[in-house]
Amino acid sequence: MKKQPYLAGDIGGTKTVLALLTPEDGPHQPIDAKTFPSADYASLEEIVCKFLNEKGVEVSGASFGVAGPVFQGRSEITNLTWVVDSQSVSQEIGGAPTELLNDLYAIAQSIPYLAPDDLETLIPGEPIQHGSMGVIAPGTGLGEAFLVWTGQHYQPYPSEGGHASFGPETPLELELLNFLLPRFGHVSFERVCAGIGIANLYTFLRDGKGYPEPDWLRQQLASATDLTPVIVQNALQNKAEICSKTLELFVSILGSEAGNLALKVLATGGIYLGGGIPPRILPVLRKSLFRKAFTNKGRFADMLNRVPVYVIRHKHAALLGAACHGLLPFWEASQT
Repeated sequence: MKKQPYLAGDIGGTKTVLALLTPEDGPHQPIDAKTFPSADYASLEEIVCKFLNEKGVEVSGASFGVAGPVFQGRSEITNLTWVVDSQSVSQEIGGAPTELLNDLYAIAQSIPYLAPDDLETLIPGEPIQHGSMGVIAPGTGLGEAFLVWTGQHYQPYPSEGGHASFGPETPLELELLNFLLPRFGHVSFERVCAGIGIANLYTFLRDGKGYPEPDWLRQQLASATDLTPVIVQNALQNKAEICSKTLELFVSILGSEAGNLALKVLATGGIYLGGGIPPRILPVLRKSLFRKAFTNKGRFADMLNRVPVYVIRHKHAALLGAACHGLLPFWEASQT
């Protein structure tokens, strides 16, 4: 008799990815998967029901990485209007056990199971075996997590470090903070180091620093529903100085906060850059700007030069992590 598949999901402010897996095939090989635009649906339950009805299957259980803090099986998605409750989702899938994981927890869970080709090395460093590892992921928002070796395996831990107060490192960043404070009251790293923050950097350079905005660029931005891809693409193609400077400022802030995370969790095992943005801006990340900001920590600069930094290139790391969390015990048992 064929066993029921397991359902894993990556629930983000922009898109929701669902996949069906089996213990026999393992977490790396979904038997089916589909991506849904999150904002087009009123709830996760609606998407899950649509997906399972289309496939005509029942599932044995489910794990979802969600873009928000999880408390007692419940999460308010940070950049979406959903409230996700594990019990409610479980009822919709026939009472199967359902777990919600913070999305950065899910990404962190995937790291020990990533293949070498899933990673791009920015700083080789000198990794220490079983050293702690940090994860920082600028996508729609900014997530952070870390992993600690327990003696048998790496245990991931979530955080909401992306919402910690932004700390400027340069005179320009200090001007940025003073520009944004009246607008937000509290300026977190997410406000300046995520997809939703890139427009803030652009606005600062345009309105606060007087960088010119070409007419053609103004027209592109006016017709765009999301400003971030327009700014990033023009920066990568060197089409507008204001876009290039925006991306450089973003990379410098990302490097600084990645260095902060490395110090806070003593990430001698490495720092991993996740989220949707780092793989798209590799040419800029490879420049000296990121490394300079990452290691600019005074007396601890030498230590940070020994911390390796990687970009996660796996397109669905959070989905893989959710699958590993729910499926791995069964998959490992099937291999013995």
